[in-house]
Amino acid sequence: MEISGIISAVVIGAIIGILGRLVVPGRQRIGVLWTILVGIVAALLGSALAGGLGVADTKGVDWIEWLIQIGLAAAGVAALDRSRARR
Repeated sequence: MEISGIISAVVIGAIIGILGRLVVPGRQRIGVLWTILVGIVAALLGSALAGGLGVADTKGVDWIEWLIQIGLAAAGVAALDRSRARR
């Protein structure tokens, strides 16, 4: 992976993480770095899942892939928030 691919993964991951955080109701007790990390992981997993389902490459904007990524980010933010609340 080239440096431009890494930078775009971080930027897209940050956006996905923030959108996922907005989907989860209530206040989350995790920081911005954790949100970005969850977003990066969700973006990568969502792309792989969308590719497996055959919806990764469509004409125009890949809305289904974005929804999968945001859903995974929301689940990741909620899971991380719950694990932090137990401590």
